[in-house]
Amino acid sequence: MFRVSSAALDPDALRRELSAAGAGGFVTFEGRVRSHNEGREVRSLEYEAYGGLAEKEGEAILAEARGRFHLEAALCVHRVGHLQIGEIAVWVGVAAAHRGSAFDACRFIVDELKQRVPIWKKEHYAAGVAAWISPPAAPGDRPPA
Repeated sequence: MFRVSSAALDPDALRRELSAAGAGGFVTFEGRVRSHNEGREVRSLEYEAYGGLAEKEGEAILAEARGRFHLEAALCVHRVGHLQIGEIAVWVGVAAAHRGSAFDACRFIVDELKQRVPIWKKEHYAAGVAAWISPPAAPGDRPPA
């Protein structure tokens, strides 16, 4: 299951959603807002998503991962809105029979998410300016209003 959330993410609650009796390997990833990027001090981030399309593409990625890595379960939640340093921006969890598949699937999901899901990130810098930085776009492009 993939979803977009404007509420803070609770890793303990998300882990509980990821139950699978046949799984021996559970791997999770928390992507958090950090205080710097490419030599610039970051104060906060802002995320916007193209709602229905983001969820559809996120679901497709999870389905690919379940098939490719023989997963028992997979879950991914991405935040939208204004996030502060240290907050969780994305949470991914997978359950598989064996640890190798679980690790590989978790990395696959995170990498594909960044490439394929229409979620835009705006960095707010300590210098008082802000810039949309992902996904890479043509000059003047920005997320839909």
